[in-house]
Amino acid sequence: MKVALSIKDFLDRGEGVYRDRTALVDEPDQPAPSLGSLTFADLGRRARGFAAGLDEMGVGTGERVAVVSQNAARLVTAMYGAAGYGRTLVPINFRLSAADVDYIVGHCGASVLLVDPELDEPLADVTAAHRLVIGDASDEVLFRADGDPRPWEPDEDATAFINYTSGTTARPKGVQLTHRNSWLNATTFGWQAGVSDRDVYLHTLPMFHVNGWGMPFATTGMGVTQVVLRKVDGAEILRRVDEHGVTLLCGAPAVVAAVLDAAAQWDGPVPGRDRVRMVVAGAPPPTRTIERVMSELGWEFIQIYGLTETSPLLTMNRMRAEWDELDAAGRAGKLVRAGAPALGVQLRISPQGEVLARSNHCLDGYWEQPEATDAAIVDGWFHTGDGGYLDDDGYLTISDRKKDVIISGGENVSSVEVEDALFSHPAVAEVAVIGVPDEKWGETVKALVVLAAGQEVGEGELIDHCRERLAHYKCPTSVEFRDELARTATGKLQKFKLRAPYWEGRERQVN
Repeated sequence: MKVALSIKDFLDRGEGVYRDRTALVDEPDQPAPSLGSLTFADLGRRARGFAAGLDEMGVGTGERVAVVSQNAARLVTAMYGAAGYGRTLVPINFRLSAADVDYIVGHCGASVLLVDPELDEPLADVTAAHRLVIGDASDEVLFRADGDPRPWEPDEDATAFINYTSGTTARPKGVQLTHRNSWLNATTFGWQAGVSDRDVYLHTLPMFHVNGWGMPFATTGMGVTQVVLRKVDGAEILRRVDEHGVTLLCGAPAVVAAVLDAAAQWDGPVPGRDRVRMVVAGAPPPTRTIERVMSELGWEFIQIYGLTETSPLLTMNRMRAEWDELDAAGRAGKLVRAGAPALGVQLRISPQGEVLARSNHCLDGYWEQPEATDAAIVDGWFHTGDGGYLDDDGYLTISDRKKDVIISGGENVSSVEVEDALFSHPAVAEVAVIGVPDEKWGETVKALVVLAAGQEVGEGELIDHCRERLAHYKCPTSVEFRDELARTATGKLQKFKLRAPYWEGRERQVN
């Protein structure tokens, strides 16, 4: 017997087994009316109401439903109400510029666009056949607690989500993740992270990031209460860990830094000691940071590695019994690695040093970009674009980033896109954008600029120039003026040489 895998399976089990338990605690402080606490029965009813609303709007199977929103209970509902009933959900990074959002909505051909109230004005020119601002108006149509949707016969190979990633080009690519990709990622991740119905999960990770890495599904299926945090704030994270008895959260190194900073100012014992597990991804934090999570917070540190294209779980690194006798620095030294392949994941290193992967989590393809798909998946192996090596015990260490991309605070920044913005300034003759180490963000964006003859411009002016054209997280935090930039004989920028001085003394070219 073969039963098709579907995202809806997680909600069906949550509602069927934990019907009256709290499923979601919505963000209380948000521009849309908070949904408060929802039981698993409430979440199931609202998901069916969402799907029924799409039926009434004439949105058919396979059509795209785009959402631009900060973390919210309505976004979790949309995941199940859209993808769970045969449509494709497109969660969009709320930090992107209006031009980027407009491109994504047009590129995926979204029939429906849901917009966070705070973004309604900035995204006023971004439209779709059905455009709704999240709140009372959208609740009447979609986020209601009633409705009997048309049944959908699950197809595990259907595209459940399209997650756009910045990658190496100025234009984002739409990563198609099927129900099978997402289902197996969530179950493998949840199992290896030890998710159980005794957990309480805090949404510090933006839900648009590979669908919250799949944790909304893993936790729903296991009856876990999910606490929604709209905006990352270290003190607020600690407060909610304390108030709700949180045991599990995920985030980028910047979130770790925010929590550690807040803990230093916390009045009394830090909440969650010997109870909380924190899963970190986006970029490997420094060994000292890992030590501080374990000693100052008393939380378990777990590291994973993956990409949007891999749903994302490829590796996981958790404390092992064999490491218990090591001192704090020794344990951190083991945990700083990307980790061992997750169940069902195969890794190998190409002759050029690139990490290649095979798994059930790897993307179906890039939306309407077959050439990009063919370039990324060669002979059945996905090319991650990251350089690394496998230790004798099978653990992966990421040592360099082959793709021309910077990961700052867990966000992908295309250096090509930033360079394009800088080149549009008349004073700029040449530019190279690189990632340099940063204690808070892991990496930050640095621009190396050669000025045109006779031109003068300051660092602040160039940064402001970028801020007028790009999402702020993509903009340089510093500009360094050079007489020339290192190039090959054919004129190609040698970014590894440009990066080298800033990474001197570090084993890895990622932070």
